[in-house]
Amino acid sequence: MKEQKRIILFALITGIILMLAKFGAYFLTGSNFVLTDAAESIVNVLASSFAFFSIYLAAMPRDENHPYGHGKVEYFSVFIEGSLIGIAAITIIIKSVYGLIYPNAIHDLVTGALIIGATGIVNGALGFYMIRKGKALPSVTIDADGRHLLTDMVTSIGLVAGLLLIYFTKILWLDSALSIAVGLYILYNGYKLVRKSVAVLMDEADFTVVNEVINVLNEKRRDSWIDIHNFRAQKYGNELHIDCHLTLPNYFDLIKVHEEVKRVDELINREVTQTELFIHADPCIPECCHYCSMPDCPIRSEPKTEDIAWTLDKIIRNKKHFE
Repeated sequence: MKEQKRIILFALITGIILMLAKFGAYFLTGSNFVLTDAAESIVNVLASSFAFFSIYLAAMPRDENHPYGHGKVEYFSVFIEGSLIGIAAITIIIKSVYGLIYPNAIHDLVTGALIIGATGIVNGALGFYMIRKGKALPSVTIDADGRHLLTDMVTSIGLVAGLLLIYFTKILWLDSALSIAVGLYILYNGYKLVRKSVAVLMDEADFTVVNEVINVLNEKRRDSWIDIHNFRAQKYGNELHIDCHLTLPNYFDLIKVHEEVKRVDELINREVTQTELFIHADPCIPECCHYCSMPDCPIRSEPKTEDIAWTLDKIIRNKKHFE
């Protein structure tokens, strides 16, 4: 967690410096196009400030009020960041439309392009670094901040190209027109961040992780694991929680049941990702016999006639596979 705080603090300090540089370029050029980048840099600073606080809060231990920990605050941070990006984009678009109707003089475009280009290079390098560290730690906040910086880099590249185009063509209305295009791009990226955060805050299933778990369970399936159902996966920050029901032979004693549950737990943690599992053991019933692979079963009521592969559709239902 110390490393996460250090990365976010570095991003915050860098963001403040780049914000000042971009506003310097705006006051130098008077360009709405440059203002799009400068306005988004305010979002960078605010987002990094909130991200720093969210990482601190996410590191707090579980308590009576938060039995699953405080990890979801990271997704709230992503929601704030996406919302701020959206507000900045809408403001940029409105000002740029006004600029199309009432254009203003712009100047020193080459100098402004050099300043914006330099800030874009810094943001790109920092963004790639943060995405890599966000996946390694893992931290959704650092990953989201890194992706935002990459968006800022792309914006800066477009900005430099646009400023040079305006400089050589002398078409002043391009300043506002290009600002609107960039504003729409920024708005779309803000929407994606908000969409991602709301999905997790609303406990939307992470189908990528769920499918990885299903594949591993199918590959390593034991004869005693008759079926798995009522499977649910939730994320709390960088922690994954899985609930499911595991059907086992009803003649297993408590020690044997515990061993089988532990095997499932260890398998997923070893082969997929670090996960906290809550596995409810169900006893088998005669209707399970036709797809049960247990050899020498003392209570089998009919021979096995079917192999049922575990699929997403089957394991998420709250019933055994014969129903």
